[in-house]
Amino acid sequence: MSHRDRPEPEQRPVPGAPPDAGQPTRNTATRGPARRGKYVMAGILLSAAILLPLLPQTYSFNAPALGGMPFFYWYQLLWVPISAALSGVAYWLVNTEDLRRRAVAREAGTAGSGDGVDGGERP
Repeated sequence: MSHRDRPEPEQRPVPGAPPDAGQPTRNTATRGPARRGKYVMAGILLSAAILLPLLPQTYSFNAPALGGMPFFYWYQLLWVPISAALSGVAYWLVNTEDLRRRAVAREAGTAGSGDGVDGGERP
């Protein structure tokens, strides 16, 4: 088989694709168009978790003490669970948006000819 007999890389079927999927190609969209809102909110949450502990002028004093520990120390320790919670919420936001985008691409793939969303271009 010569290279002329092979389809272009964009038109080759994806290995391991289910047979009833209409033979998706490498150009078949796997996700629908993105909505920015959830991504922006996740970025704000992660920025707060990173930037606020990096501003020592906001917490570099002794009072109020908590259990004999100066404010400087317990404030930093308080950011450990806060950062974990903010990261978890950011992950949830991005994951739900990704699931929505995959569902949109799946619906478009079954409704159309398998070309995907937006003319078959990959996002």
